[in-house]
Amino acid sequence: MKRTGGQLIVEALKANGVKRISCVPGESFLAVLDALHDSDIDVLVCRQEGGAAMMADAWGRLTSEPGICMVTRGPGATNASAGLHIAMQDSIPMILFIGQVQRDAREREAFQEVEFRRAFTEFSKWVGEIDDAARIPEFVSRAFAVATSGRPGPVVLTLPEDMLRDEVEAAHPRHYMPVAAHPGRSQIDDLYGRLTSAERPMVILGGTRWNEKSVAEIRSFAERFQLPVGCSFRRQMLFDHLHDSYAGDVGIGINPALAKEVKEADLLILIGGRMSEMPSSGYTLMDIPYPKQALVHVYPDPSELGRVYRPDLAICASPADFTAALADLEAPVEPCWAGRTKQMHDAYLKWSTTPETSPGAVHMGRIMDWIEANTPRDAIFTNGAGNYATWLHRFHRFRRFNTQAAPASGSMGYGLPAAVAAKQLFPEREVICFAGDGCFMMHGQEFATAVQYGLPLIALVINNGMYGTIRMHQEREYPGRVSATALSNPDFAALARAYGGHGETVATTEEFGPAFERARASGKPAIIEVKLDPEAITPSRTLAEISRTKSG
Repeated sequence: MKRTGGQLIVEALKANGVKRISCVPGESFLAVLDALHDSDIDVLVCRQEGGAAMMADAWGRLTSEPGICMVTRGPGATNASAGLHIAMQDSIPMILFIGQVQRDAREREAFQEVEFRRAFTEFSKWVGEIDDAARIPEFVSRAFAVATSGRPGPVVLTLPEDMLRDEVEAAHPRHYMPVAAHPGRSQIDDLYGRLTSAERPMVILGGTRWNEKSVAEIRSFAERFQLPVGCSFRRQMLFDHLHDSYAGDVGIGINPALAKEVKEADLLILIGGRMSEMPSSGYTLMDIPYPKQALVHVYPDPSELGRVYRPDLAICASPADFTAALADLEAPVEPCWAGRTKQMHDAYLKWSTTPETSPGAVHMGRIMDWIEANTPRDAIFTNGAGNYATWLHRFHRFRRFNTQAAPASGSMGYGLPAAVAAKQLFPEREVICFAGDGCFMMHGQEFATAVQYGLPLIALVINNGMYGTIRMHQEREYPGRVSATALSNPDFAALARAYGGHGETVATTEEFGPAFERARASGKPAIIEVKLDPEAITPSRTLAEISRTKSG
C-alpha cells in the first residue's frame, strides 16, 4: 500500500518505539503533522525551538532512547541548534527532524533555506537529507542506530516538504538494534591485576549508556572492594551520595581535598566519561597525553579511547555492558585502601554541609537544608548554567539513578524545558527546576507549555538581578568595573500567575518552606522567586571579597 512521506516518517517513529515528540510546527512538515493526527504519539507543542530541542535532550538523557524533536527550516532549525549542541557535548541520543525547502528550489537561497549538511556537522553525529520517500525506513533506522551506538549523540534528518507529500511503496520499518560491545575476559583479568596491586585506586563515573542495573552493579563492585567513587560533572545521579564509598563530585569547584586524591591516585578507573575540561579542572587533574596515574578507561566508542589521555588499559564497552563483567571478581579481605576510602567519604560529607552564614535575608544554605529534608529521594532536579547551580550540585545529596537532568555543556536556559520533559515522562515524581534569573529568561516561555499540558513542576528562580557567573569573573578580573551583567527582571511570581500557574515570592529564608508547600499543593506548574542578595555569589565568598582579592 502506498503511503505519503509524512505517513512513513510517523510509521518509522512508531516502529522504533517513539511515544512522544516535542515540536514547534512549521509549514515545511505539514504532511508529518497530518500523519501525527492519526497516531498515538504524544506531541508537545513548544514556544521556541531551542526549548523543544532541550526537551528532546532531556527525554534522551532520562530514558537512553533517542529524544525526538521536529522543527521547521531556517530560523526554526537554527533556534534548535542550542539543544543540539547540548546533546552533542553531553553524549545524549536525540534525533532532530527539520522540514526543508522543496527539492526543486535547493541551492537558490530559497525562503529560509539552509544547507544543513554543511551547517550542522559540528553539532551532530550525522546529518542526512531524505530525497526519496521510499528510503525513509532506511534513513530513520540508521538515525536511531547512529544516535544510540558508540558514544551516543544527536542526529539530524532534513525532510524536503515536497518529498513528504509523495506517495510511494516502502518497506515496513523495524525497531532499531543498539550495538553492544562487551569487555574481553583478558581485559577484566588485566583490570583485576592492576586493582589488587594498587595502593591508592579511585573510580570516576560519567557519561551515558547507564541504567538501573549497571548503577546497582557498580555500587556492588565498590562495596566489595571498598573503593572510593567520584562522579563526573553533572553525572552525580550515578552513585548514592550517602554510600560509604562516595568521594564527591569531580566537577567545577571540586573539593580541593578530592582534587588532591585524584592527582595522587596510583590507579584511576574512568567508566563512561571522557574526563573533559570541566571534570578535569581545566585538564589539570591528569597529564596529557600520559597521566601520572595508571589509567583504565572504559568507554563505548574506540575513537575516544586515547584521544586525549593515553590509557594503560583501554576497554571499549558501554557502562551497561562493562559492569556485568565485574560481578565475579573477588575482593581482598581487607583492602589496604579501605581507610582512605572512609576518609574521602568523610571529607565529602564535610564539603557538602551547608555554610552557617551568607549575606542578605535569604540564606541558600538553609533553603538547601529544607529541600533535603522535605523532598522525596526520587525527585528529579534540573538546572541550566550559572553560579546558582552550585547550591544544588554541592549541597544536594543525590541518592538514586535518573534524578538529574543538567547540561555538562554549560548551556543556559536548559533547566525549565528539561523540567517540562521530565514531568511529562514521570508525572508521578516531583520535578524541581533550579534556574537563575538570567537562565530562566532564556527559555522561560516554556512555562506556558507546562501549563498547557498540566505538568505541575516547581521552578525555583534564584534572582540576584544579574548574570552572576559573568559578574563573578568580571569582579575577579576587572574589579569594580561592572559592564553588561546587570539585569532588570519581571515579577516572576506574577508572571507564573499570568501564564495560569502558581507564583510565590521568597524574600527571607523563613518564607521558603511555606511557599514551597503552597506551590506543591496548588497542583499547578509553579514558580518560586527567591530574592538572593547579589553578594551571595558563591557558598564561600562574596562579590566584594572576590573583587578585593584582585584589587589587593
